[in-house]
Amino acid sequence: MTATHVPPLVRRKFGFWLATALVVGNIIGSGIFMLPAGLAPFGWNAVLAWGLTFVGALSLAWVFARLARHLPSAGGSVGFMRLGVGDGAAFIGAWGYLVSVWAANAGITIAGISYLTRLVPGIGATPGASVAVALGAIWLLTWVNLRGLHAAGGVQLVTSIVKLLPFAAVIGLAVWRLAIHGGALLPPVHAGTFTLSGATGAVGLTLFAMLGLESAAMPVDAVENPEVIVPRATMIGTGLSAVVSLIATCAVALMLPADAVASSQAPVSDFIAVSWGSVAGWFVALCAVVSCFGCLNGWLLIGGELPVAMVKAGTLPAWFARCNAHGAPSRSIVLGAVVTTLLTLMAYTKVGVAAYNFAILIATATNLLLYLFVVVAVARFMRDGRVPRTAGLLACTALAFVFVLWAFYGSGWESLAWGAVLTAAGWPVYLMARRAALRSR
Repeated sequence: MTATHVPPLVRRKFGFWLATALVVGNIIGSGIFMLPAGLAPFGWNAVLAWGLTFVGALSLAWVFARLARHLPSAGGSVGFMRLGVGDGAAFIGAWGYLVSVWAANAGITIAGISYLTRLVPGIGATPGASVAVALGAIWLLTWVNLRGLHAAGGVQLVTSIVKLLPFAAVIGLAVWRLAIHGGALLPPVHAGTFTLSGATGAVGLTLFAMLGLESAAMPVDAVENPEVIVPRATMIGTGLSAVVSLIATCAVALMLPADAVASSQAPVSDFIAVSWGSVAGWFVALCAVVSCFGCLNGWLLIGGELPVAMVKAGTLPAWFARCNAHGAPSRSIVLGAVVTTLLTLMAYTKVGVAAYNFAILIATATNLLLYLFVVVAVARFMRDGRVPRTAGLLACTALAFVFVLWAFYGSGWESLAWGAVLTAAGWPVYLMARRAALRSR
């Protein structure tokens, strides 16, 4: 059975709340829990990077929202690229995004295990236990996604609610501590504190925390009334996630000693524990585990649905769209789990935060291909009249284009090299799909 012949009753679609939960759940995952450790060395430049990322992310979200509103039948992000930049470039953007999903899943898994060791210290103390538990989590959530959209969506809604609890606590605690101690808890600001080079070094990390803003537009065939629900879910989910992420990560990175944060395996938990004790820190660690694995669940769903859209666009062989009895694209989901497993094993050859950063910077670099091509596509659509040319959309398109190019540079050469190799590896698969399409004519 192919994806285009799935009985309607089998594939229960997402409404507004589940679509918004998908966006929030995919954005607020491992990044917000682990980023303080990566951002601590950048000091106030992390705030500058976050401010620029906030503007860039909302600009990108508006681009996706407008495209979903005016081209609801295009087939989501893959369809936008196909109509705007052609089949070849659309494949590169979509395959790069798929690689990004696989790499992000590796980083999310590592973050979840890092916080889990705070709850179960024996995992970190036993050689090989962290890797074994990480792989077990990947395959458990793979099984959940094989049960179909409704099962995966239900998990996503519950975990999205749970994961917001510790950040409400972090934000409340930060406000309380500032009210009592004032600016004494923050690093001093002086001439030269904010630099573009410092912000550029941090932007690859901050952007990772916002990846997922396009989530509602990726499985567009799985969303009810997409021309209305996708834009709303995209903007509300992105705005909420951006505010929470910016305040929470910067509060932790700036209010604790930089060396302590940089070496911490659970920086948000440590921040809470300083004021409210180890029990509160333990609770935050528990929420972090739920958040990370809820995020992993959402990205496994995206990694399964995207190849289906690519098959419909003729850029992947029909093999990728085969569904099981629950309507889940089982082959794509399992393939994604296999690649994520391999990338997780590669990342664990590094130590501590370096393992996490290795995975997330590859995810950022490859994700940017999709953002770049979608921005180019919307510029073309405005020129030929398929999308109304408004001042707001023109401004957001220009801001998004500059931001994407800057983020490419900030991702670093190692990540760009890995991303290029992994993206190029998909080109033979595209050629196979094109030959098959020509033979069937």
